[in-house]
Amino acid sequence: MNKHINVDRLVLACTGTVIVVSILLGILVHPYWYALAAFLGADLAQASVTGYCPLAAMLRKAGVQAGAAFRD
Repeated sequence: MNKHINVDRLVLACTGTVIVVSILLGILVHPYWYALAAFLGADLAQASVTGYCPLAAMLRKAGVQAGAAFRD
């Protein structure tokens, strides 16, 4: 198992977790929570086209090792 986590894995882990939680909150609490999942999905789609992800930029500034997808 690789003990070094990079920006790519952290972005996928964070966004995936928040999307699942927001869908559960949409089911259990209020449908407005679906907007958060939609926003994150749109952000991932935008990042796949432009190569820029705000979370990846913040993680890089925090010193996390770059992955293949979000290199400078």
